[in-house]
Order: sequence, then structure tokens, then C-alpha cells
Amino acid sequence: MRILMLSATFPYPPTQGGTQVRTFNLLRYLGDRHTITLATQRAPGTTPAEIAALRDHVAELQVFKQPPAPTATMTAKLGRFAQSWLTGIPAHVRSNCAAPMAAWVADQVESGVFDVVTCEHSGNEVYVRPGWQHRLRTVVNIHSSLSATCRQQLVMGTAEQDWRDRLNLPLLERYEHHFCHKFSELVVTTPEDRAHFETLSPGSSMTVIPNGVDLDLFPVRQADPGGTTLIFCGAMDNQPNIDAAQFLCREILPAVRQRLPEITVQLVGARPVAAVQGLGALPGVTVTGKVPSMAIALQEATVCVIPMRSGFGIKNKTLEAMAAGVPVVGSDRALEGLTADPHAALRANTVEEFVTAITALLQHPEQRRAIAAAGRALIEREFTWAVAGARYEAVLTGTSGSP
Repeated sequence: MRILMLSATFPYPPTQGGTQVRTFNLLRYLGDRHTITLATQRAPGTTPAEIAALRDHVAELQVFKQPPAPTATMTAKLGRFAQSWLTGIPAHVRSNCAAPMAAWVADQVESGVFDVVTCEHSGNEVYVRPGWQHRLRTVVNIHSSLSATCRQQLVMGTAEQDWRDRLNLPLLERYEHHFCHKFSELVVTTPEDRAHFETLSPGSSMTVIPNGVDLDLFPVRQADPGGTTLIFCGAMDNQPNIDAAQFLCREILPAVRQRLPEITVQLVGARPVAAVQGLGALPGVTVTGKVPSMAIALQEATVCVIPMRSGFGIKNKTLEAMAAGVPVVGSDRALEGLTADPHAALRANTVEEFVTAITALLQHPEQRRAIAAAGRALIEREFTWAVAGARYEAVLTGTSGSP
């Protein structure tokens, strides 16, 4: 099968964020079985070595220049907002669309050489024209809903700019409703995301394909290290992660330290913004930034705490912690899509629930070991990239039987 994959985000190395991880691992699985052409954009820090490494996984790689950053003046922002309402396309989606890449994609589809075109993240839908689904199979791998995340942040009071997001929410809902109709199939990562898109686009064909973990990169730890070290991982310039880090360090940690004064927190992840760096001044908090091995950082911690209050879709950080054999305490958002085994993690949403769960795990090693073992078993059974890749292949070939 000849597959054209579209990813404006350069998906290598597959450690930069959730979009890169999902795109690369599905691409790698399909590349062993089908002829893949990938169209992508070169990020400012992308090196020639990374381009060469990515080229090894595809039959053809087309790399385009990333569009320049939009002007940051208030007049320009207002103009982009007005244009978004006129076109129905959010400003950040339009800004990331490279005209040369769009023209090249159109030429390739018109040539008739491909059997299927995939958009690896919903932001790439702008490269697919209405009506193409009548000449070849078109699939959008949504990753997570923009409108659901925006609504959730407004409800939880975690929106970065409340007034802006309130204005953007109806635009995002209208945008997602319209782009769904261009595709033969929608792919989402959790049943919650599917339910959301079923309200936006009733009748669209949808398949749930969760993320996976590379078990070679995240081997299970051989022993519980003991101690009283909590860890939270993620890209520390991502708003849901910033909010979760602040919730953990400013509200949960002080309450836990009233019971266990020796407890500490490691905030691990690339690009910590000022709001995250400032948490390092709090008692017991260390901000490490990017580390050489996330797996090792996880394995050295006693418990992984993931107090996400926003962000739709399955969380790689949760899957990776479970794969590494680290017991997880997570919120509903952190554990989205992980209902197959209720014993694989402890669920908490309020400060009191987090304090109770964390304290119990720190004081009972046998409970830590049981949860860690159940978590690893769940990953091996349901959340590897081989499982996800096989399901994605079935969607692309039109033989999917997934719910």
C-alpha cells in the first residue's frame, strides 16, 4: 500500500513531545510493511543528522521550510482573530500551514500514486481538500480535541488567557465539526475523545487507537528504590503540564509534607518556563529540566504523581511511568483511556485524595509493588506500539474492526 503521511511537526527524535512520539512510532511500524512518503517541516533546531535518521524509516521524505512566526503586535493578533472567524480556521493552524507544502501535497494526490493520505494530528487537516475522500482514503489521526481541551481549561479555571479562550471556543468547535467531513475515517486516542467527536460530527466513522510505549526505551525497573521521592514528568512549556506542576507543588505537596516532612518532588521535563522554574524555590522541590534518560529518572523515583486537570487524550507520561514499573497516582485526565485494569494505578482528583493515595503508597511497599506490576502488565497487554500500529494499519487499509 502507498501511504502519504502529513506531519507539519518534525517527528524526530521521538522524544520531543506527544505528537512526535505518536507520529514516529506509527510511521516506523507502517514503514516496515508499506511504502511511506512523509511530508513534514523542518523545525529551527532540526539537524541534518536527524533528517538523515528519519529518512531511513520512509521510502521518500519531503522536508519543507517552517513558516515564519506570525507578528506579535496587538493589531496583527486582532487581524488574525478576525480572519479566523471569517475562514473558520484557527489562527495557529493557518500560521503553521506552509504554502509550498500544500501545493506539493495537492500535486501528489492529483497524480493518483497514493492509496491513502493521513494527517498526523488534526492541525494537518488544512492540507487535505474537500472531496479527496472520493478518490483515495483520507484519515485524520486527531491525537486530542482542541475544543474539548479549551472547554476543560475554562471550566477548571486553568486557561492561560481566559477571555481569549472564551472567544476561541465556539470557533474551535465549528472548526472541528467542519474538518471531520473531509475524511474517510477519524482516529482518536480514547473513548472520551470519541464521545466528544460523535457530538461534533454524528455519523462519521471513528476508531479509537491509544498510544503505546517503546518497551526497549522504558524497561521495567528491577527493584523498588524505596525512599520518599515523587516525580512528575512532561514538557514544561505545555499549559496543562504547567498547571499540573503548580497544583502538585503548591497545593498537594505541602499537605503531604504535614504527614511526611521528608518527602520531595522532582519536576522532570524539557523547556521549563519561568512559572515552573519558580517552583524550585519551594521546600522539597527540584526542577531538573531535560534529562538524558526519562526512563532512569522514573525508575529512581518512589512514586509518579500526575495531577493533570486539563488536556484531552491519552497521556504518554502515564504510559511510560507504568512501563518503567513505577506506581502511578493520577487524576481522571491523567488516566484517560486506561480503564482496562482499575488496579494498575491509584486515582485521585482533589488535594485530599492525592494526599491519601500518596501517603498510602509511600508507607506500604507491598502496595507499590502490586500497583507497579499491574501497570506494567497492562502496558504489555494493551499499550505497545505494535498493538497501536496494527490497529492503525487496519484503519488505513479499510479493514478495521476496532470499536
